[in-house]
Amino acid sequence: MHWHAYLWTGAGTDRASEAERRPSSPDFATSPLPPMRTGDWLAKPAARVAATFEEAGQATTWMAAEYTKTRDQLHPPEELPLEGRLNSALDLLPRGVDVQWGEWLQSGRFLTIGVICCPNRHVTHPCPIRRPSG
Repeated sequence: MHWHAYLWTGAGTDRASEAERRPSSPDFATSPLPPMRTGDWLAKPAARVAATFEEAGQATTWMAAEYTKTRDQLHPPEELPLEGRLNSALDLLPRGVDVQWGEWLQSGRFLTIGVICCPNRHVTHPCPIRRPSG
């Protein structure tokens, strides 16, 4: 197993466009929005993969770095300490459980930081990096 990292920041109200957040939508592949189910990130184009990791520790280091970049923009301020988030992620990822954090930012923006297991136990999408193109 390996893990793919995904990142999205945008207007929080845009997340209400649930249809384009589902793989059955013709707009799913081109939509910048995060999918409704974490495993469906794997159905997005490979260009959406922010990073790929072979070790869970590498994935959580990436998550911490991305979270830290926006920490001062959190609204409300941090409710769950980063250390607790990372400990949970380090426990879950090796067991095949996706980890995705969603946080409201100032000015109505929303941040999604996700690390998705590949292969994934909940969806049958092929690996976005290793699948044949076309």
